Amino acid sequence: MAILRSPSSQLLCALHLLLISAQVFSYQYKVGDLDAWGIPAESDSQVYAQWSKYHSFKLGDSLLFLYPPSQDSVVQVTRQAYDACNVTDPILYMSDGNSLFNATSPGVFYFTSGAAGHCEKKQKLQISVLYANGSAYSPSASDGPGALPDISPSYPTVFGSIPVGSSSAHSRGIPALAVMAIGLIVYATTDGGSWFM
Repeated sequence: MAILRSPSSQLLCALHLLLISAQVFSYQYKVGDLDAWGIPAESDSQVYAQWSKYHSFKLGDSLLFLYPPSQDSVVQVTRQAYDACNVTDPILYMSDGNSLFNATSPGVFYFTSGAAGHCEKKQKLQISVLYANGSAYSPSASDGPGALPDISPSYPTVFGSIPVGSSSAHSRGIPALAVMAIGLIVYATTDGGSWFM
């Protein structure tokens, strides 16, 4: 086993550990990067469809839906219910105004507003959650059209108020990486790095 005695070797090792650990971070996405989950403007009726195409969701990631709880809700539905805008028998119902959906399994997930008429006005979202290795979920031919389970192991989590001005929580992973990188570098270049010897 190689003994890492030089500070540059220790620094390289610390940075390598940082890169490995960066792969395990999960992110919280503010749905649509909008101020609130709501009916899209007529000029941008495909906002949710476009938004989901430009994001890669992985196991452990979460979706944050913000909305006035007295005016709206979020329901997770099957693909058939999504296509038909049928919200009468949802898989998951969230109505607290600060709803978090945690991706705990790979697959395709369908969401819409639980308020009457909102789904028909394109207030709906379809996402694909990748496997941990980055490969896409692909139902087998034997699964048929209803390949996804009707029950999702994901669950809502209610948090306190959301900080104003954060357009997407996706960027929150960077400060944590920076703090960890600085800590590893300081540790590796001081006496604390003696464990490398």
